[in-house]
Amino acid sequence: MKTTALIRTLAVSLAIALLTAAPAPRAIAAQEFQPQVGQDGKDVIWVPTPQGLVDKMLDMAKVTPKDFVIDLGSGDGRTVITAAKRGSKALGIEYNPDMVELSKQAAAKEGVSDKASFVKADLFESDFSQAQVITMFLLSSINLKLRPKILDLKPGTRIVSNTFDMSDWKPDETASLPGCNSWCTAHLWIVPAKVQGTWTLPQGELTLKQTFQNITGTLKAGGAETPVTGKLNGEHINFSAGGAEYSGHVMGNSIDGMVKAGTKWTATRK
Repeated sequence: MKTTALIRTLAVSLAIALLTAAPAPRAIAAQEFQPQVGQDGKDVIWVPTPQGLVDKMLDMAKVTPKDFVIDLGSGDGRTVITAAKRGSKALGIEYNPDMVELSKQAAAKEGVSDKASFVKADLFESDFSQAQVITMFLLSSINLKLRPKILDLKPGTRIVSNTFDMSDWKPDETASLPGCNSWCTAHLWIVPAKVQGTWTLPQGELTLKQTFQNITGTLKAGGAETPVTGKLNGEHINFSAGGAEYSGHVMGNSIDGMVKAGTKWTATRK
């Protein structure tokens, strides 16, 4: 009898120990991932973009349901989810796997999992060449490292950044969010076509120098050489030469356009 009682006592003690060691359901829930402002990331710490600025950035980029939006460093997924709510296909690239899972759950909760997707990946090893719009909230130093890749994207691709710039590549547009206290500025760039070089026109020769979206050069025609100044907006080129205003559409190594007076002009790159 004493042996049986001892065994029972040991069994009860073991059961109590096991129950004490096992986490309660609430304890498990408490351990679920919760992002913290300022938490370390691979390249930057995480700070969420204010929702009002997310909306402003997407407005500046003129996002439509026809656009594919990629958010670089997508954090908690709010920019991707907002774009998806506007009808766009959107992808978030994020290095932190916990943030990726959190974003997927948020997209499902908002009912946009069919349009909003997220991947765990390194920005510098990712392909975002299919995007019409790229959004980001990275440091200027990271933007600068990404700049060569961005400039090789299809002309007309819209790039929007929260606060941080791209050094001497000046934005095409900058706007601030009224009533915002921090991280309140958005910058927009339009990837310009590559036009630097010499172009042959029926009436002469056009030589262009390009600094991002800005162009200078000369137009040689009828024995005269006229200075050229102008600007690119994606594939669209506008410049003045000798009082004449030229506009055109760049298609690789050819340009078709109009002079303000109504005369058509074409050019082919040498």
